[in-house]
Amino acid sequence: MRKIFLIFFVLSVGSAFGGDAKLLKEARKYFSPIPDLFPSDTNPLTPEKIKLGKILFYEKRISIDGTTSCAKCHPIGYYGTDRLPKSKGNFSKENPRNAPTVFNSAGQIAQHWRGDRRDVEDQAKRALLGKGSFGALSYKWVEDRLKEIKGYKKLFKEAFPEDKDPVNVDNFAKAVGAWERTLTTPSRFDRFLKGHLDALSKEEKEGLKEFIKVGCVSCHSGTLVGGNSYQKFGILEPYWKYTKSKKVDYGRYNITKKDEDKYVFKVPPLRNVEKTSPYFHDGSVKDLKKAIWIMGKVQLGKELSDKQVSLIEAFLKSLTGKLSEDIKTLPVMP
Repeated sequence: MRKIFLIFFVLSVGSAFGGDAKLLKEARKYFSPIPDLFPSDTNPLTPEKIKLGKILFYEKRISIDGTTSCAKCHPIGYYGTDRLPKSKGNFSKENPRNAPTVFNSAGQIAQHWRGDRRDVEDQAKRALLGKGSFGALSYKWVEDRLKEIKGYKKLFKEAFPEDKDPVNVDNFAKAVGAWERTLTTPSRFDRFLKGHLDALSKEEKEGLKEFIKVGCVSCHSGTLVGGNSYQKFGILEPYWKYTKSKKVDYGRYNITKKDEDKYVFKVPPLRNVEKTSPYFHDGSVKDLKKAIWIMGKVQLGKELSDKQVSLIEAFLKSLTGKLSEDIKTLPVMP
C-alpha cells in the first residue's frame, strides 16, 4: 500500500512540475530576470560616483525653495514614488503627470511618461531647471550652490578625479544617474524565471498564465514587464471613459506633433506596481484591480471577470521586490 502511495505521489508531483516547467518555458519567451544594475556606455559606474549620487539624490539646498530634492517626488520608503496623483515640486507646484517610480527606471527606453528624457542622467540634469521640480535659476546657480557647501568639492573630486573643475551639473547628473542605475529590485518572479519553480504560489502561477493568455504581454514584457515601448492609451475606447481623468492628455503628440502620437505614452513597467498607486499618467485610479480591469477594457477590448482580475493581481504582486539595505539607508549629508 505504501509503495502504491509513493508511486502516486511521484506521478502527481511530476505532473505538477511538468505543468510548471511548461509555464516557465512560456514565460521565458516574454520575460527575463532583472540584472543587478543597469550599466551605461557613457557613464561608467564607480563606487565613488555612486556614493556621491546617493547623497545628491537627497540634496535640497540646490532647489529654489530649499526643500526640493529628487527624493521629494521619489521617496524610497514609498518604493520610489510619492503616491500622489501628480507630484508637487518647489513651493508645492503641481507637475503635469504622476511621478513614475525611480526603481529600475534606468532600464527603460527613456524617462517620463512621454519619453522626453533620454536617460536617467538627462532626467537628473533637466530636473534642476524644471519649473515643477527644483526650479533652479540657472545651471551656474546650482554649481555655485554646490561649491558653497563644505564637503562637496572633495566628494566630486573623488568621483571625477580626472576633471580639473569637477563640481558641475553634468557631473551632478552622472553621479545621480550612477546611483539610480543600482536601484534594481529583484523579486520572487526572478527566482521563478531562473528555474525555481516553487518561487510562485499556485494562484500567482495561474495569474501569470492569465496575464499571458489575455494579451497583457503584448505591451508588458521584457525585463521590467514594460518600459520598453510606446503605446496609445485607449486603443479601443477612450481611457477617460473609465477613469477620473479631469483633463485629456495628448501624450507624445505634444512633443512630436504627429497625429499618430495622440494619447501615446511610454508603457509603464509593472515591477513593484503593487506599491506605486495611484496609476496611469494622471494618477486617476487608486485601486490596482480597477486599473487591471480598465486596461483589459480599453487596450484589449476584453471584459475581464473578477476572477481573471484577481489572478492577474496576484501575479503582479509577485513582482514586488525586496529593497536592499543600501537603498533603504539614508546618506550622511555634507
